[in-house]
Amino acid sequence: MTNSSRTKQHLEIQRADHTTIRYTASGPVGGPTLALIHGWACNRGDYDAVTNHLPENYRVLAIDLAEHGESRSTRDVWTMEEFAHDVAAVLEAESVAECIVAGHSLGGAVAVEVGRLLPDTVSHVVGLDSLHYMTLFPVQSEEQAGAMMNMFHEDFAVGVRAMVESGSPEGTDPALKDAYFEKMVAVRQPAGLHSIEGLVRWDMDAALRETKQPITVFAIPDLMSQEAIDRYGDRVEFLLADLGSHHFPVEAPEGTAKLLADVATK
Repeated sequence: MTNSSRTKQHLEIQRADHTTIRYTASGPVGGPTLALIHGWACNRGDYDAVTNHLPENYRVLAIDLAEHGESRSTRDVWTMEEFAHDVAAVLEAESVAECIVAGHSLGGAVAVEVGRLLPDTVSHVVGLDSLHYMTLFPVQSEEQAGAMMNMFHEDFAVGVRAMVESGSPEGTDPALKDAYFEKMVAVRQPAGLHSIEGLVRWDMDAALRETKQPITVFAIPDLMSQEAIDRYGDRVEFLLADLGSHHFPVEAPEGTAKLLADVATK
């Protein structure tokens, strides 16, 4: 049931390198806590409707990563590990003792790193159509990473359009794809390029070896591969979620909220 009356506070914390991380907090302090991380070139607003469908007793923290949404930074490091420090700073500011961290797309990689960084705080890591794309995971060779980044450097819009298409199952509304493209192609630069390179060069296998929490990934059926299951199925619980395209948290907020609530009540 939608809880449109949920009171939301828009807050911020300061980090080094002139970094301001802005986030939205709602629900009672001390309630079961969910930290929500958006995908590359997206923002915390993707979770507005999801939050409205979560149980009233949940404390929900939707976070803009540096240079995404309303967060700003002049830093030089754009790795998944550094993004995890953005999230950790919010959890510290909120005095969170225990939480589930969920991330969409790139946010799933960040969520894994938050789990590695805060083993005593993070109880469960959730990926929303994340961590199963074998063109990104495991870590790519220098040649593969270079080829992918060259596509973005040569024509950024072409690279973004290719990402949108790869996350769109057959039958996806073209207007939706255009909307995602327009949002993502406008990502702040140079952080947009640097952060996609950070994802391309992220070593998921190394991160998983040092992340002890259970990891659940909700994947779009048409985008899931047996190769990912074969490689990571003994460490990651892959569950199919037929809720739309790669951006299903935006398209199906009620269904997404139910998936998150189900993990929280396990």
